[in-house]
Amino acid sequence: MVQPHSDEPLNERAQHLLHRLVHRYIQDGQPVGSRALTRDSGLGLSAASVRNVMADLEDAGYIQSPHTSAGRIPTDRGYRFFVDSLMRVQPESGLDSESLRIRLDAGKDTGTLVDSASNLLSGLTHLAGVVTLPKRDFSAIRHLEFLPLTERRILAILVLNDQEVQNRVIETDRAYSPAELQQVSNYLASAFAGKSVSAVRRGLLEAMQADQQHMNALMTSAIAVARELFAEPQAQDDDFVMAGETNLMTFAELSSVEKLKELFEAFGQKRDILHLLDRCLSADGVQIFIGEESGYRAFDGVSLVTSTYQSDDEVLGVLGVIGPTRMEYDRVIPIVDVTARLLGHALKPSH
Repeated sequence: MVQPHSDEPLNERAQHLLHRLVHRYIQDGQPVGSRALTRDSGLGLSAASVRNVMADLEDAGYIQSPHTSAGRIPTDRGYRFFVDSLMRVQPESGLDSESLRIRLDAGKDTGTLVDSASNLLSGLTHLAGVVTLPKRDFSAIRHLEFLPLTERRILAILVLNDQEVQNRVIETDRAYSPAELQQVSNYLASAFAGKSVSAVRRGLLEAMQADQQHMNALMTSAIAVARELFAEPQAQDDDFVMAGETNLMTFAELSSVEKLKELFEAFGQKRDILHLLDRCLSADGVQIFIGEESGYRAFDGVSLVTSTYQSDDEVLGVLGVIGPTRMEYDRVIPIVDVTARLLGHALKPSH
């Protein structure tokens, strides 16, 4: 029977030794013995005293002993205490923010920016970078054009955020002449140019609920066409972009065939990762899931460091890094934070 872990607070000596043990294990990837910890601690303690503290930390669930070694390694609980209470995050000044900003150039289209951000995260951390696609509703409409295809099918051409061009085929209740479609385009452009898709959808809903007797034929036609064009979007096929998955194979704790198969199946199915990332949408700042905290078995032994990215105070999506629990959290956290801010800035509709 598993004994419950003690919730008694750690004294200063225990915290110091836990900090040194976690730091050394993150750097070396090898279980830390009491002799090595005695040398590293700088506390002038005897090896016997260090062993006693390590025994207490193990009883409390902060460290554990692998079967193949007399040394100790951190548990998920140990990492959590380290991240929340012991770690000192490296300053952002260590990052070349100007270089990162150039790599996330606002002149690029949305898809390219998302790809760049995931590759940037992977390249800087040597882990796997993941970025959810931004919500489509945030895009600002810059230009609208309609072309008749067949009797009741229309090609809609949208320019969003000055860079992104989308072509959509819509079906209407009746046929429209080229002249009518030009009038519809002019009317919608004057009413909604520069507004986000979500704002357009709200405007259309209000117009549809208005007194129909006060609508002229042009307004009726424009609302009918726009209603089809700006209908609620279907689920996206590619909900996130990931880069650097193979980096995870270089870590011994994730390199077994069984573990890699489990992880890559989770990456391929996407569902679990998306559920996890969705939990971050309403959170402020950087969020960290360590090992079993994710609630998904495939991510046992794995940590996710995430942050929302936003534009004009509207959350657009989530990005982050996936790696072993033995990651350099102090270095990864500012990378994720800065990348989120730069991506949000690059995606501003005003650009």
